[in-house]
Amino acid sequence: MENSENLDEEQYNEIIETLRIRFEENMKRHKNIKWIEVNKRLSEKKTNVSVLYKMEKTGGEPDVIEIDNKTNQVIFYDCVAESPKYRRSLCYDREALNKRTENKPQNSVLDMASEIGIEILTEKQYRELQETGEFDIKTSSWIKTPEDIRKLGGALFCDRRYNHVFVYHNGAESYYSSRGFRGLIRI
Repeated sequence: MENSENLDEEQYNEIIETLRIRFEENMKRHKNIKWIEVNKRLSEKKTNVSVLYKMEKTGGEPDVIEIDNKTNQVIFYDCVAESPKYRRSLCYDREALNKRTENKPQNSVLDMASEIGIEILTEKQYRELQETGEFDIKTSSWIKTPEDIRKLGGALFCDRRYNHVFVYHNGAESYYSSRGFRGLIRI
């Protein structure tokens, strides 16, 4: 993953072209949105393009899902078919990571999301994403966990099985090679 907040011209052009192609190939995800609107917003918010670059480099395949009617923000979600490859085998948060005494994962979901500059999806957002396609058929993704569940040591994750979206719980310190997390950025 790139540590730099600023992209050079080649990286900027690379991610913009990747996003344009993905946008045009997946119009069902963002009906009634035009690339010219999205591209204009990206050119105005170049700092956020570096976040999209990090999303891409960690396996997220970001794409536009909606434009928020209240804020007029373009919202990109991770739209890779399975949980992002380079964001797996993570426990939920720093507290859970610190509790592990053996076989610690490299990072936590909340720390990595912060490093990338994205929000992890809530259950509602995860379900909205699933309305645009079929995701996490073989993997699962941690989601934003309500504080009352987290205080008791738990964390939530979702997947899609049997053409249905399921929400489950696990200890926040657990981690699996098939569980990662999805995020979003508002631009």
